[in-house]
Amino acid sequence: QMQLMESGGGSVQAGGSLRLSCTASKEELYFARRCMGWFRQAPGKGREAVATVNMDGNTSYADSVKGRFTISRDIDNNILSLQLTTLKPEDTGVYYCAARAIVHCRNSYLDDSLYKYWGQGTQVTVSS
Repeated sequence: QMQLMESGGGSVQAGGSLRLSCTASKEELYFARRCMGWFRQAPGKGREAVATVNMDGNTSYADSVKGRFTISRDIDNNILSLQLTTLKPEDTGVYYCAARAIVHCRNSYLDDSLYKYWGQGTQVTVSS
């Protein structure tokens, strides 16, 4: 069972930046070989994909965050990160990191139903 824990959320004004981190348990041996992603859920809305990365380091982004958010992975320390810049009020929500169960994963689709392991989430609030 892969365990994930997010950190780095907070409250910022529009135009500001945040960096989110997601740490996987040290016992996780396949961190570098899984597809992983960041998802978010705004108040009163469904969960949506933000960004994903596959085992080759190939990334995918939702259109709403392209050019503003960057996903990255530190495979030495089992940390998945999301750099958020030029934040907008509509970026407000709970941000979750997730991982697919498949090892040697190259299909990091922007589809939350494909992801098995989830963190507890971290709140991001952007004020205008």
